[in-house]
Amino acid sequence: MGHERKAVFLNAISAFIDERRETKLKGLKEDAVAEAAAKYVYTTWLADAARRVSQIQAVTHVLKATHPDARGSSLYSRPQELPTHSEIGSHLLGERYDDDIVGNAAALDVYKFLKVEVEGRRLLDWLQADDSDLLAALHHDSETASQWASAFKGLLRSGDKPASHSLAKQLYWCVNGEPADDSGYHLLQPLFASSLAHAVHQEINDARFGESNKLARQAKRDKKSHDGAYRDYRDLVVRKLGGTKPQNISQLNSERGGVNYLLASLPPSWQHNRPRHLLFIDSTLPRFARFEGVPELVQALITLLKSDSSATMETRKKRERIEKALGESLAAFGTTLHAQLQPGWTRDPDCRLPEYEQLWLDPERATLPPGESHAEEHQAFIAAYEWKDWPDQVARAFGNWLNAILRSHDLPVGDAEHAHWARQALIDAQWPAPMQHRRLPGASQEPEVHHG
Repeated sequence: MGHERKAVFLNAISAFIDERRETKLKGLKEDAVAEAAAKYVYTTWLADAARRVSQIQAVTHVLKATHPDARGSSLYSRPQELPTHSEIGSHLLGERYDDDIVGNAAALDVYKFLKVEVEGRRLLDWLQADDSDLLAALHHDSETASQWASAFKGLLRSGDKPASHSLAKQLYWCVNGEPADDSGYHLLQPLFASSLAHAVHQEINDARFGESNKLARQAKRDKKSHDGAYRDYRDLVVRKLGGTKPQNISQLNSERGGVNYLLASLPPSWQHNRPRHLLFIDSTLPRFARFEGVPELVQALITLLKSDSSATMETRKKRERIEKALGESLAAFGTTLHAQLQPGWTRDPDCRLPEYEQLWLDPERATLPPGESHAEEHQAFIAAYEWKDWPDQVARAFGNWLNAILRSHDLPVGDAEHAHWARQALIDAQWPAPMQHRRLPGASQEPEVHHG
C-alpha cells in the first residue's frame, strides 16, 4: 500500500512540474530550451521550490490591503481556533476557508504546487501531517526529504515578533477607564480579514452570476414560479486594491482582480417592500392622527371650541382655517403614502384596511397586472375605484374620527358636525380621481357647536 501511495504522490508532483515546464518552454528559441528545461528536472525543481518558499507566507489577515507600502506583519490565524462571537467574523469560516499568500509574486508557483490535491487533501496538508509516503516521494534520501518538507511547512509560519508600521492602521484603546492615564491604553492594529473577504466575494459573485440564481432571477422578472431561493445583494460598492497590480497586495486579491465588495451600511427601508406600520390595523386614521402638524391642529380646534369667546367673525375664521388645514393634511397624508409605498402594497395578506382606504391609499394598484390567482379580486378593485364612492366613505370616516376625538374632550358634537367635517374633507382634499361631490345627508353649512 505504501508503494502505491508513494506512486500517487510522485505522479501528482511530476504532473505539476511537467505542466510548469511546458508553459515556460512555449515560445523559447531552441538554444534556450535546453537551459530552461534543466530547471524542471524533478529533484532540481523541488530543491529550488524549497529554497524559494521562504519568500512567501500563508496568511488570513493582510497588512498591505491597508496600504500597499506598509512593511509590517500579516497574520495567519486559523478561523476554527478563533474565539466565537455573535457578530460576523473569520471564526464563522470554520474548516472551510482559503489561505491567502503574501510576499514575492515570483514565488507563487510554489504555493500552487502545495495546493495540488491528492486523495482530497492538499500536499501542504499531508506535509503538516508528516505523511511518510509523501516524504518518500519528495526524495529518496530521508534527510533531504525532511529538510524540504520543513521548508514547505514554513509557508504557515507566524513570524517571531509581529511588527507594525507607520502606514498601518493603528488606534489607542483605553483599557483602564481613565482617559487621562497614558499608560492605560493598548495600541491596536486592525488588519484586513482576507480569507473572510474572499468567502464573501464568492457568495456575492455566486448570487450575481451563478447559474441557479440566474434562473431564479429570470423567473422573478417573468413573474413565473421557481423552485428555489433567490438571493440579491443590493447597493454594493466595489473597493479596488492594488490598482493595476493586485498581486502586490496578496494572491487572493489577485484572483479577485483587486475587487473587494462593500455591503451597503444603510438601515433597511421596510416600507418600500412591506409597509409593516400599515398592516394588521383596521384604519389608517390613527396613523393620520400622528401625521405632521395634525396633533397641533386638533388641539387648536379643541381649544377654540372650548373657549368662552362668542361666535364672532374672527372666531369663525379661525375655525375655518383649522378645518381647511385638517382637510389639506388628510390629502397630504395620502400623497405621502403614495410616494413612499410601492403600488400594490394593499395586496399583502396582512392588510386589513377597509376597501375605501385601500382605494384611497393605493390607487395605482388598479394599473398593475392582476396575477394568475387574483383576477376576480383585481376586477372588483378596478370597478370599485371607477364607481368613486370611496372618497365619500373616506370623508365619512374622517368625520367620525374627528367627532370621536371631540367627544372624548366633552364637546357636544353630533350628526350635523360629523357631516360638516366630512364635507370639509371632500371639498379640500385633492382625491386621486375626479368626482362629482354629493351633499351628504343632513349636511349643514355650519356646525352648531355650543361653547362651554
